[in-house]
Amino acid sequence: MKLDPRNFHGWNYRRFLAALSNVPEVEELMYTMEMIDSNFSNYSAWHNRSFLLSNLLKQKAQGFVSKEKILTDEYDLVHQALFTEASDQSGWFYFLWLLDQTVSPDQPLVASSWPAHGSSWVVSTNRSKSDCRLFPFESSNSCYYLPMSIVPIILYFNQPVSGVSSSTVTVNSVFTSNEDITWRPLSLAKSENAHCWVTYLKISDARSNGTSSVEISLGHSQDIKSAHGSPHTCPVLLKFTIELNCIDAEQPGGEFGEELFVFNSDQVCLPYEDFPISSFDQLKISENHAPVASSWDVETLSNEISLFKGSPDDNCKFVKLTLARLLVAYDAMMSERSPSLQKKTHSEEVLKFFDDLIQLDPVHAKFYEDQRSLVILDQVTFDKESLMKNYGRLCKLASSSHHYHVLQLNKLSLTRIGFVERLLWVQILDLSHNEIQSISGLEALQLLTCLNLANNQLNSFAALEPLRLLSSLRVLDVSFNKIGSYLIDTKRYLCSSPMSHTVDIKEVIKEFQDTEIADYWEVIFIFKELQLTQLNIEGNAVANDNLSLLLKKTIPGLIWLNGDRVQ
Repeated sequence: MKLDPRNFHGWNYRRFLAALSNVPEVEELMYTMEMIDSNFSNYSAWHNRSFLLSNLLKQKAQGFVSKEKILTDEYDLVHQALFTEASDQSGWFYFLWLLDQTVSPDQPLVASSWPAHGSSWVVSTNRSKSDCRLFPFESSNSCYYLPMSIVPIILYFNQPVSGVSSSTVTVNSVFTSNEDITWRPLSLAKSENAHCWVTYLKISDARSNGTSSVEISLGHSQDIKSAHGSPHTCPVLLKFTIELNCIDAEQPGGEFGEELFVFNSDQVCLPYEDFPISSFDQLKISENHAPVASSWDVETLSNEISLFKGSPDDNCKFVKLTLARLLVAYDAMMSERSPSLQKKTHSEEVLKFFDDLIQLDPVHAKFYEDQRSLVILDQVTFDKESLMKNYGRLCKLASSSHHYHVLQLNKLSLTRIGFVERLLWVQILDLSHNEIQSISGLEALQLLTCLNLANNQLNSFAALEPLRLLSSLRVLDVSFNKIGSYLIDTKRYLCSSPMSHTVDIKEVIKEFQDTEIADYWEVIFIFKELQLTQLNIEGNAVANDNLSLLLKKTIPGLIWLNGDRVQ
């Protein structure tokens, strides 16, 4: 440590030895202070300080009970480093950690749900078919298409949690007993921690018409925990009603995939008042339960914003990034404290900061573009008015008398997805003509039936992995992306795919021995789980006749491929 005080290998080994020798964490914290005093640029010491403080605050160790006092002292400490050497990144990263500690919720909360609390629905099901349609009680012209006659129940938490089960969440319903309910995490990783959890009501099991109430309750559960071990302690009770209407006649046409679905912004639109969520705030169910930000939180952010706006180094990339993060956090905090304000005051200023950062620091442009995308998505999904004013649309298929909900988020220069907890109601989503490279998060949209990802920057089939968790998806357009444009240098990388270390490739391809699949095993893995009726992959480097043949074999129910009918 004396020869190289910033060597992270040495610090990692020191943590190992300290734990092995039961050295008190307070002593180690004092040691980080010694190292920082001798050199503000010691990133490893700042990092170890954040690690130790996290543990001490979580344990509420003696002298570390008051989180506000500890963080206030740490802000004062890091200010000395920032204004001594503004170009050194060590203190800035520690400041962003402090900001995260200031604004992040301590306890997991249910942030939103679907069906929305207080909503009423009419289910029209045909006994001779396996699908049904779900109508908002107040609008018979607008409907959801539900394959397999199952209604998803979605709980979206403000942070990844584990322990959601029939013993921690009670579902009272005539459609199934709570003991038969199985909750599953919507996560690509083989982990029991997820933001989003889902279960299903099997409407097909009910054979009598009538109106039934469904109740979902979460109490004080020590079993539902965040990844950091904090339990869920805010009781939640959700209620909605379902009126079942079983009919013997054939339902009218318009089922997804039976006719070619073309994403077209000129399709017939419904008026504003027919928005699928009669009250957009129905999605937000934790406002009455969650503790609001304290006056200390707001005052701290306000003071820090004033401090950095007065910085003489206003063209420094660290100052701009820190101000952008502070303003985003401040707006989010104020909107929670005063929902009636309804507007993100500093959004345009933050977007300008990220535009400047992309020019100032092109090496990290992708990170800034992702952060800018989150600000844009926050703007256009913040409330019902924002959605409808900007990109909300509702349309219907030519052969159907029912309307389907379409949300158009195209041509926004988005590079990633965010705020999906506000979009649980979406059935048709247009994300075309953006710059999206990752669709992580879309797995939460369990009602999603049609998805347009055309003209983006997806560079492999592995990027589509979240779609495997969408059992309702029927129409997918990934045309004119970059799939197949970038070959993996297998001399440099051991794996030819980011999924290689998590997928049993032999198991995936065992049914396709008669097909040349060396370059296409990802295709089988992604698409064999989907029930697509329509797919468009034209305009990608990987598209060719061999791939088309493989897709037809992998997706037996496929009706349309690249705009042509295949069966």
